[in-house]
Amino acid sequence: MIENAFYTPEVQGAYQLHSLGGFDLEEGGWIPDLQLAYATYGELNAARDNAVLIPTWFSGTHATWEQVYIGPGRALDPTRWFIVVVNQIGNGLSTSPHNTDGDIAMSRFPQVRIGDDVRAQQQLAAELFGIERWALVVGGSMGAQQTYEWAVRYPDQVLRAAPIAGTAQNTPHDFLFTRTLMDAITSDPGWNGGEYRSHTEVAGGLRRHADIWAVLGLSTEFWKTEFWRGVQLPDVTWSTFEEFQERFVQATFAAMDPNALLSMGWKWQRGDVARNTGGDLAAALGRITAKTFVMPIDEDMFFPVRDCAAEQAMIKDSELRVLPSIAGHFGLFGFEQTYLAAVDRNLGELLDTAV
Repeated sequence: MIENAFYTPEVQGAYQLHSLGGFDLEEGGWIPDLQLAYATYGELNAARDNAVLIPTWFSGTHATWEQVYIGPGRALDPTRWFIVVVNQIGNGLSTSPHNTDGDIAMSRFPQVRIGDDVRAQQQLAAELFGIERWALVVGGSMGAQQTYEWAVRYPDQVLRAAPIAGTAQNTPHDFLFTRTLMDAITSDPGWNGGEYRSHTEVAGGLRRHADIWAVLGLSTEFWKTEFWRGVQLPDVTWSTFEEFQERFVQATFAAMDPNALLSMGWKWQRGDVARNTGGDLAAALGRITAKTFVMPIDEDMFFPVRDCAAEQAMIKDSELRVLPSIAGHFGLFGFEQTYLAAVDRNLGELLDTAV
């Protein structure tokens, strides 16, 4: 087991662990004691009808949702809603390669699917809270993949759905993009099949991984207009775009465990709700009964509006709500108030819609 301070409560904020016991995976593997890390905000009412589920994105944890999206007066207001943020399997907080004894190398950590996450989340909700139906499931990027999977797999349990900056079926472009991310990590001479001892042995791979994110995760307009100058972090400054890349993007990914990133990357590549319907995407999306707002980001180069719109057209009782963000896919981090206002406006309207 490799210790990593990034995944501690001191960095991520408070969270709890719930054991699901032995858990069979869709790819045939097995996790002997699946631990899901989760955080809750607000109180579950007596009718258990005010529950909101948020699954996490690639590399992300509950911390970003807590810091950026949840709060009094927001659409995700914990004084009104009982909000459950569940960290996906392999994200570093829930059961992951580096926090499982004897399973450091990717060759020994089982392959996990989006469907495994959703089945695990359903089990957690039933065991801990007795929740049988969500007022809303909302997630960004890989969280959007899980949101779609919930709405397709368990349509009677999702009243409203809001996939943000993500698709129900991963595209060939995203498959190839994710492969380049994974190749960047494993190309490091210190990688040695995943049996590294410290981050210093894989620092070059994590840096190249971050550089790829900077090229496609942030839009061309973000760099051209020098929007990065207005991005602020506590105790960190920059005066050139190279410094921003080094002190924000590279520093962010350098703190993470590479095996966790690889586990999530494999899962991201294969996200596809059509696995529930023998490969028929239209049939899968036709299962959704939730009132659905599909919310792509206008400058997103991973999940462009046209890809999200094509899927939205197959979903009954759905609307396309395009979010503005010059930051592209990284708009999910909430750099712009206009983006956050649009998210709140859409989620507020969706939650107020009778279903």
